[in-house]
This record gives sequence, C-alpha cells and structure tokens, in this order.
Amino acid sequence: MDLLNTLVEKGLRRESPTREEALAVLATSDDELLDVVAAAGKVRRQWFGRRVKLNYLVNLKSGLCPEDCSYCSQRLGSKADILKYTWLKPDEASEAAAAGIAGGAKRVCLVASGRGPTDRDVERVGRTIEAIKEQNEGVEVCACLGLLSDGQAERLKSAGADAYNHNLNTSEGTYGEITTTHTYADRVDTVQKAHAAGLSACSGLIAGMGETDEDLVDVVFALRELDSDSVPVNFLIPFEGTPLAKEWNLSPQRCLRILAMVRFVCPDVEVRIAGGREVHLRSMQPLALHIANSIFLGDYLTSEGQAGKADLDMIADAGFEVEGAGTTTLPKHRADALAAAGGGCGSGAAAGCGSHADTAGGGCGSHADAAAGGGCGPCGGHAEAPAETSEARTDLVAVRRRGAGTDLAPNA
Repeated sequence: MDLLNTLVEKGLRRESPTREEALAVLATSDDELLDVVAAAGKVRRQWFGRRVKLNYLVNLKSGLCPEDCSYCSQRLGSKADILKYTWLKPDEASEAAAAGIAGGAKRVCLVASGRGPTDRDVERVGRTIEAIKEQNEGVEVCACLGLLSDGQAERLKSAGADAYNHNLNTSEGTYGEITTTHTYADRVDTVQKAHAAGLSACSGLIAGMGETDEDLVDVVFALRELDSDSVPVNFLIPFEGTPLAKEWNLSPQRCLRILAMVRFVCPDVEVRIAGGREVHLRSMQPLALHIANSIFLGDYLTSEGQAGKADLDMIADAGFEVEGAGTTTLPKHRADALAAAGGGCGSGAAAGCGSHADTAGGGCGSHADAAAGGGCGPCGGHAEAPAETSEARTDLVAVRRRGAGTDLAPNA
C-alpha cells in the first residue's frame, strides 16, 4: 500500500512521517497487520540488522513511593501486593545485575522508586555503579531514579552511568489525568538534564491507559523532538490493587501497530519492548522483534516476565541474534553524535562500553514495569478491549517474588 511504501522510504532516509501518516498506521486493519510489520521490519533492519539487545532490570528500592502515578504498582495508595524494601547495598545490587549479564544482557538498568534522588542517593547509586562495573567489564549502566535536581545528572555520569531513563509516559494534554504530584514539564526537564550532562537519554511511553491515537502520536513525536537514543514502549500491566486493575484496552494486534508507529517516527533509535509484552503480545511476541531491536530479559520491577531461557529461545527461533558486548547498538551517525557530546555507551559510543536498555518502573514512574501499575481513569481512548475487561487477570499478571529484595534466585 502507498502509505507503507512512503513510510519505509522516509524511515530509510531518517525522515519523520507526518502526524497524519502516523495516525494512519494505528488505524490500519488486522488484514493489513502483516504488511505493517513487514514495512516496519525493513526500517528496523536498515539501522539495526537482526540484532536484539538484552537489558536487565535491578529494582534498587521497591514500593512506598510518594507520587500518585496511577499506572504504577508502587504508587502512593497502591494496594498491590508487591515486594517492599529499602535500598539494596552495592554488593547486593551487583550480585543481582550479574545474573542478567550472565544471561546476555548488555545493559543493566538500576531503578529506584520515589519522586527523585537526594544527593546522598546519588552517591549511593554511584557506589553501586562502580561495584557493577568492577565485576563486569564493559557492561553499560542506565540509572532510573526519578526527577533530577541540578547537578545530579553530571554526578551520575562522573560515577560511571552511561544513560538515564525517565519516561514521558503519555501526551502532555492528558498527563494531568494520570499524575497530579508532578507535571509533564518536570519529566521533560529531567530528560533534558540527562542529555545536557552527556548521558544517553532513554525515554518512552506507556500504552493502554485509555489514551487516544492522537495522544500516542503526540508523545512519540515529543520523544523524537527530545532526541532520545532509546524509546522503551511499555504496555500497561493492570495490577490488582491499582486503579486500572480491570482495564484491558490492548490486543496483540494493537500493540504491534503501536510498535510500528514508534519505529516509523523514530527509525534509527533503539526501540525497546518493555513492561507488559508477555501480558499483551503473548504468542505474538516474536512478530514484535521484527519491529523493535531491544527487550528486557527476565523479570521487571514488581512483576514477573517470561523465563530468561524462553526469551533467548524466542530470539533464536525467530531468526534473530543476541547483540554482542562488542557491538555498537546505535547506528554510526547517532553513536558519533553521542560521543561528540561526551555521552556514554548507551549508544556504544564511548570506549569500553556496551550498549543500553531500560524500561522498568522506578523513580517517579520511570521505566518498563511502571506500566505494570494501575492506570489513569479512562481518558477516552481508542480501545480494542478484549472480553476480559470485567475482572482482574491474576492469571496474566504475576507479582515478582524472586530476585532483588528476596533470598530467591533471579529470573535471567
């Protein structure tokens, strides 16, 4: 179809589609779905080949967050029966990270719940980064700690952080419907602080909170404008005990269309399938690898993912390969730009680095598993709601009971 041919041509030139074209991708029919995936796959292969980058989450501090992000299981007032614990010691965090690295992860994402870090917290995370890098040569570390104050991004970079994650989550127009304790502008400011400090900027979205197609396009164009190196795409995990426990607004087909739209708007950035892929893509996860070039390995912040071995088998069976530690993730033009700005290896730009990943929950609703919280009330969105909207799906949403913060071995 003419639309897809146009989008492929633009993607190969790193040219942005129009808003109308992005909206048209979300409006395609199920009969056209494989054509949409194939078109997005051409753009993905142009910039990332058949490589899949693996990222691993370590939840440094879980639950008891004072923010009211309505999608998050760690939010103020959450009744979700998640793990709650204070800061892991550096050696504990390093041990947790080692499991993911052994499984093939190139990037470790250090996440902590809360509005944002104190200066003491930044020092603590800095010691954790040092511990991880001492034990794992070449690994890349992304911090996700919430809203940053002046100078904190620079201190994290000096401590060895390669990237910083802070998701925009949804459009500016609807942000106030999901969070009242901070603003969309606060989030943008933190991403800009990370960028200015030379950290690789990682920022993404959460789909399935009742947003409209226009909201999805708005937030993805905003992420392109911020020039994020990696864009994690989270799919809301409706946790029992959170506001959207009974909201199921996504189908596997809808998720694939959203991923394809993100790829067309952000053709040469790392697109990561983050929290909720197992819950919403289910048996269609392998198709998503033709669009995205990055996933999280194993579990998320407060929810369990599929077995790490199953992730690796899925990648191999779909004809893809795990990206090696010596490979630069981002295309040369992006890696060179990050290196010129003093950036780290989130893009593979700096010497001695791996590459990047992210997506979990964390400070002020940051990454992947943040999508695993509840959601905002219905924002009047495009809904392809399956029949299971009437009750919580505890069969699909499993609370994490292993790994960081427990005595049980992690899933990696």
